[in-house]
Amino acid sequence: MTRFSWLVLAATLFGCVAPQQQPELTVDTGVNRGETGDPRNRARLHTELAALYFSRGNMAVALEELRIAVAADPTFPPTYGVFGLVYMELRENKLAEQSFQNGLRISPQDPDLNHNYGWFLCQTSREAESLKYFRNALANPLYARPWRSNSAAGTCAMRAGNVTEAERYFEGALKDEPDELASLLQLAQIRYRENRFEDARRLVSRFNRLVDPTAESLWLALRIERKLNAPVAEQAFANQLRRRHPASREYQLLQRNEYDD
Repeated sequence: MTRFSWLVLAATLFGCVAPQQQPELTVDTGVNRGETGDPRNRARLHTELAALYFSRGNMAVALEELRIAVAADPTFPPTYGVFGLVYMELRENKLAEQSFQNGLRISPQDPDLNHNYGWFLCQTSREAESLKYFRNALANPLYARPWRSNSAAGTCAMRAGNVTEAERYFEGALKDEPDELASLLQLAQIRYRENRFEDARRLVSRFNRLVDPTAESLWLALRIERKLNAPVAEQAFANQLRRRHPASREYQLLQRNEYDD
């Protein structure tokens, strides 16, 4: 999996969504105004704070917030999901797995927990096992973001060598979210290998319009134009690759004229 694809997927990992304008955060004492006598609300507040600290890279404070949340209400499933993500980031895989499983014992149909546990399994070389949990997430009719599980499942199916299944997942992701970046790029690569060059061009062009082109996307676009016998467009992408990513592996391949790596 490319670094770009990892970053795209990592950005969708947890269900707690930070507000558009995040507040200045301080270490919480465990007593928030308005939460006395409401354990579930305390757990929710501290779990949301933990997710914010996690997103900012402050794992120590995130763990402290999560411990406060569990002490308030040990039956609140999202707390265990964020615990799992923090331990994943810290490479504490046994604790991460235990956290996800604890959450799923309380709420086995929770789509975010299923998605995150599936991604954990994929990241720890258990790709085939991970697909079960992505399917569990997708089976929940109330799941608000099915595209992210389709995209992740596609990536994991590709790692497992099942291109046909991966293709189906990426198509599902783009049906729900036409601008899902990882699916656009990976499905374009599949279409290229299938010699469906017009489809590949359409997909990678959409990707390159949505974000600053990566070395990977420019290299794919260049090779597509080469296959379509469009030398002007091919040269334009070669120039972009040289200008934007001169130290990339893709530019080194271009210099060696190795087009079908």
